[in-house]
Amino acid sequence: MRVYRTPDDRFAALPDWPFAPNYLDIAGGLRVHYIDEGDRTAQPVLMLHGEPTWAYLYRHMIGPAVDAGFRVLAPDLIGFGRSDKPLDRAAYSYAAQVAWMRQWIEVLDLQNIILACQDWGSLIGLRLVAEMPERFAGVALSNGGLPEGQAAPRAFAIWRAFSRYSPVFPIGRIVKAGTKRALSAEEIAAYDAPFPTRASKVAARVYPSFVPLGDNVAVTDQKRAWAALEAFDKPFLCCFSDGDPITRGGDALFTARVPGTNGMAHRTLKGGHFIQEDDPAGFVAAIRDVATTRR
Repeated sequence: MRVYRTPDDRFAALPDWPFAPNYLDIAGGLRVHYIDEGDRTAQPVLMLHGEPTWAYLYRHMIGPAVDAGFRVLAPDLIGFGRSDKPLDRAAYSYAAQVAWMRQWIEVLDLQNIILACQDWGSLIGLRLVAEMPERFAGVALSNGGLPEGQAAPRAFAIWRAFSRYSPVFPIGRIVKAGTKRALSAEEIAAYDAPFPTRASKVAARVYPSFVPLGDNVAVTDQKRAWAALEAFDKPFLCCFSDGDPITRGGDALFTARVPGTNGMAHRTLKGGHFIQEDDPAGFVAAIRDVATTRR
């Protein structure tokens, strides 16, 4: 398998990013990069990024969550950040990304996990919860979902077409367009850092086509995952934002179907699609509420 590995100097002196890199090799020889901060004996919080970002998205949440007493793990998905990037589009699929992250969790033997997820972090993370519920203590979900063949919202259909056909794919500017606060030039450059070549963006371009909206190969797996979530009674808190045209209202699907949402203090955060940029404190507060809820 041909793999691109972004040079380390691309990650030097990024703003608000003091975290030491950690690496783990999984099956197939792929290297996963992840942040691992806090007491190793503390309850782990798994912060899963989405598309087309990387763990840098959580930089304003990692420190506060550690200060709140958690061990924070924020991996880069294969194809993103400092993790390896297969160059063949055929190497990627929804199922493959779930399998890669499952291997990573199993090798680290993470237990009692609180999942914090958004965007593709939700599509992957919720499948992991469904496949290994015994490893998860709860979920804080923002601006994400687990689609199972619904029609694509207009805003998402536009994004999917752009990712496929646009001759340029400016990742930092794409993230900027999904936030309400203004990102600095340095922050935009940090989102661009892992993707210095056209070939390095193959995963970022292909993943929108994998979202199981309409007739999609992953729909059967999604329905199986929903069946598992409909039996998941551990704390499950929705904290969607007030300014995301793609996922607005998606929390209703979970509060109607997941038993763990019952009695939780669901809330609306202030911001756009990438809520980690707009309301990191609100997202961390949601994680803390999940941790303190006893069932």
